[in-house]
Amino acid sequence: MSFTKAANELHMTQGAVSRQAAILEDYLGVKLFERINRRLILTAAGAEYAGQVAIILKEIEMATFQVMAHKNSGGVLNLATLPTFGIKWLIPRLAKFTAAHPDVILNLSTEVLPFDFNNRAVDAAIHFGEPNWPGAVMVRLMGEEVVPVCSLALSQQIKHVEDLSDMTLLQHTTRPQAWQDWFNHVGVACPDALSGPRFEQLAMVIQAAAAGLGVALMPKFLVETEIALGQLHVPFPFAVKSPQSYYLTYPEKNASKAAVIKFQEWILSELSEH
Repeated sequence: MSFTKAANELHMTQGAVSRQAAILEDYLGVKLFERINRRLILTAAGAEYAGQVAIILKEIEMATFQVMAHKNSGGVLNLATLPTFGIKWLIPRLAKFTAAHPDVILNLSTEVLPFDFNNRAVDAAIHFGEPNWPGAVMVRLMGEEVVPVCSLALSQQIKHVEDLSDMTLLQHTTRPQAWQDWFNHVGVACPDALSGPRFEQLAMVIQAAAAGLGVALMPKFLVETEIALGQLHVPFPFAVKSPQSYYLTYPEKNASKAAVIKFQEWILSELSEH
């Protein structure tokens, strides 16, 4: 943290920024900064204040964007989606949504885990897991089936389903029990089902499997293209239904928001056709 860097960004002098910080501290009656060994750090109060102000500034930014887009009567939808679901399933279909609702401006961001809507400038989110999100409406979109996939070279080494227990198993951070559940379902013992390199995003797992780093357990609908192109192979077609589902979720206060309603109706219609 540096007043000099702040001054450069604000096109002010370092002294002017320092004086404004001092004025703010005097106004609040609280010390926000500590100067230690020529380093500037936030105090506990300063860090808390900065976090709250950042949220407010983000809300002002989003409100500004919405006003700028006011000419579109459909409004703005700020949607958080799972990264790989967004890339592989949602974005390829969004042209249909924009064609049906040209008045809605859709802004996409990514989230891997549930979050507090009160701390995010997000209207709705696409989530995978259990229908447990306090204070939010959860609309089930679909389930999934998972299958083991790997490179051609690795698939040629696998003759029996039991051989998978001796392979490197690629793990997804938010699905730590996935391989264990799969082995239990197919009736194969695998003491090391929880072991293996872990990846935060399914897209990383897909790339790792294609590169021959190990065997991945993937939602089948997310790897259809790679399988069709021969980049991934299914050594055993044992598709197992995941216990969790995909949900569209949003705060109760957004249930009547036009853009949310339009997106919910569209995505449910899109899923009913496939």
